[in-house]
Amino acid sequence: MHWRSKLLHSSSHTPEGFRSLSIPIYRGSTVVFDKAADIIDDWRQETHGYTYGIYGSPTVLELGARIAEIEGAHHCFVVPGGQAAIALVYLTFCQAGSHGLVPYSAYGPSKEMAGGLLKGLGIEIETYDPAIGAEIAELIRPNTALIWTESPGSVTMEIQDVPAIVAAARAHGVPVALDNTYAAGVLFDAFKHDVNVCVQALTKYVGGHSDLLLGSVSVSSPELYEKVGSVWNQLGMAVSPDDASLALRGLQTLGIRLERLESSTLTVAKWLKDRPEIETVLHPALPDCPGHDLWKRDFSGSASVFSFVFGPEISAGKVLTFVDSLTLFRKGFSWGGTTSLVMVYPDMRRPNRDYEGRLVRLNIGLEEPDDLIADLSRALDRFGSRVEG
Repeated sequence: MHWRSKLLHSSSHTPEGFRSLSIPIYRGSTVVFDKAADIIDDWRQETHGYTYGIYGSPTVLELGARIAEIEGAHHCFVVPGGQAAIALVYLTFCQAGSHGLVPYSAYGPSKEMAGGLLKGLGIEIETYDPAIGAEIAELIRPNTALIWTESPGSVTMEIQDVPAIVAAARAHGVPVALDNTYAAGVLFDAFKHDVNVCVQALTKYVGGHSDLLLGSVSVSSPELYEKVGSVWNQLGMAVSPDDASLALRGLQTLGIRLERLESSTLTVAKWLKDRPEIETVLHPALPDCPGHDLWKRDFSGSASVFSFVFGPEISAGKVLTFVDSLTLFRKGFSWGGTTSLVMVYPDMRRPNRDYEGRLVRLNIGLEEPDDLIADLSRALDRFGSRVEG
């Protein structure tokens, strides 16, 4: 055989039996079959065997299996990002003429999709008060196809009574989806609380290092596996095995990172609560935070992200000066990584509340809490007109 052919059809073999603690990175689009009779094209690779790379290499399937295991799910689909996970759920359950419900505190791009892509497809998504609880039954229509929950809510941290919403939805045969990214899939047990579908942005706590984009969609039953999987297959939501490998590595330290992040975040949040410049600290583990009783009932811990609101005497301009004065907190979106982040929301509004540019969100990283507090203190002291308590 010519040497050029040998480049592609080598007869060399490496010894078998290499065992590593790390999951190998399997890259590939084409799957090779032993016999023509073995050829099949089916997305259900766990049961039908590997058929094509778009349905996931062993690295990707291992990640999905491990997420399903810690969440207590029937199956987990790994997708290219958190927004892709949300889109997959919407497009699985809603069609032209459908009605859906999403809390007004939900992740911004989810609501943008509701008013953009979904509206163009003839799907009506209605926002609701996240504190509605069992009264959500009054919003359910004959054509309601999906109810979203997200607890805590993005930025303003509203805690939802998910069990009450699930009970009301079940009485009407409506599936409930939960964005469980805050809880990393473990601090709130979605499937123990009878949620039908649980999504995460694995970008955040599972990845843990701000260097990958991945999402997950976990389902509670074989029926939903088929329903979601059919749409997942048609959308071609392939993910990189290299990113999946990073997420698998992140899972190994998730437990210890969550413990450290919870402790550091509470330390910083409690310090901010005592500052005279701060009107409100929105952290669900604090006893005076709205929804704390629900958090205490349903959650096993808190995470690294929370928000706070400056007092009315602090102008929006001063808030921007404060943010720009921070040195350890980097300005950037997302959360759940090793580095502390800050983000200001000058246009954030909720029904009956305009924060007037005074709302700031922090993600606490793995720095020493005392260093972070010192950074915040220096930035607050630069106001020049500090309010004395």
